[in-house]
Amino acid sequence: MTTSRNAITRRDSFRLAGAAAAAAATARAADANPQAQPTAPAAGELNDDADVLVVGGGTAGTIAAIQAARAGAKTMLVERGSQLGGTMTVGGVAFPGLFHAWGKQIIAGIGWELVTETVATDGGQLPDFQAQKVPHWKHQVQINPYVYALLAEEKCLQAGVKIAYYEFPLSAEKSADGWSVRCVGPGTRRRIACRQIIDCTGGGDLAGMIGLERLREDETQPGSILYKVGDPYQPGREQLQALYVHGADSSNSVTRTQANLTGRQAVLKRLREAPAKGGKPARLIHLQSETAFRESYRVLGETVITHADYTAGRVYDDAVCYAFYPFDLHTRTGVKPKPLAKGVVPTVPLRALAPKTSRNILVAGRCVSSDRLANSALRVQASCMAMGQAAGATAALAAKGKTTPLDVPLADIHRTLREHKAIVPGA
Repeated sequence: MTTSRNAITRRDSFRLAGAAAAAAATARAADANPQAQPTAPAAGELNDDADVLVVGGGTAGTIAAIQAARAGAKTMLVERGSQLGGTMTVGGVAFPGLFHAWGKQIIAGIGWELVTETVATDGGQLPDFQAQKVPHWKHQVQINPYVYALLAEEKCLQAGVKIAYYEFPLSAEKSADGWSVRCVGPGTRRRIACRQIIDCTGGGDLAGMIGLERLREDETQPGSILYKVGDPYQPGREQLQALYVHGADSSNSVTRTQANLTGRQAVLKRLREAPAKGGKPARLIHLQSETAFRESYRVLGETVITHADYTAGRVYDDAVCYAFYPFDLHTRTGVKPKPLAKGVVPTVPLRALAPKTSRNILVAGRCVSSDRLANSALRVQASCMAMGQAAGATAALAAKGKTTPLDVPLADIHRTLREHKAIVPGA
């Protein structure tokens, strides 16, 4: 039996009915959640106020925003891209670690909640964290980056975080109550009055904008462009292929553009290699939307974590979280991770999240105050999540107490972190 193109089949009727039901459900969700309603802003500048403004919705920023909001702070998150997750989602490095050291969990809290929920939602499996005589990467957790991005956004919205995608700061000026930050995006200008800022941009972009000192070397570690040829990509079950992008620098739009152009040309060259040698074409199945960056600027903080401190597993007086990973400095010839001595578990002090001589601003993530070698270990995802949660808790408490982060009693920070399932050094 044939059917004309304009006729509606029984299957079509079910499909259309399902689509209508889905549309109705979406409308009800939009009514329940004002954030979900797409509205065109009026001409002129939007004005917002917040207790805590998080800039950058990557590995550290997502966790910082959720923690600040869950701790009762009115929280806003500004992200230049279209989704949360940063290196794990946009960059494709979807295997966070390390949450365990020497058979014991040392990082938990909101980051762990999000990672384990991603694995469960995707029907995946966690590694055997008790296995000791295995390479460190076997303790990294394979996650589906698409599920992670969805859950990260949901948890932000459930906590009450206001998200502004496609926007980035143009300026930040001190005010009587904290900061006045001007942001811009396509068709949007926004002024945000906030008490506290958490810079989670990866390179301390906002800290540099307001004149705080940052550190970097002439040479940076290469970035990576992630892709897959051959069989279909199975997110959450495998790692992607990677090519180094030498000179990759996330400092500004010009250097980001160059890194992406270089990375994509490298992938195209790889695709052409086999046919040029008489082989079969390598079919490109997957390509990440941008290069994953490893290194740019680090903030100069009240404390600088040195590689000697990291190697010794120094427990700082103001430690707010653990960090654990081998030294992992990538060069043009590759990388040879240098593991820590057995039993060593480094810590991160609050003063390394506080830019030197600053007030009412913290950083979290790979721009943490540290020397280059220490940063090669500190920059990994689990450690960045732990820093983000510590910064979120501290900023929320500082906003509530109308004080600056370093004046918040450490006992209050530790108590708040423990209330939200984080693991605190010495607890």
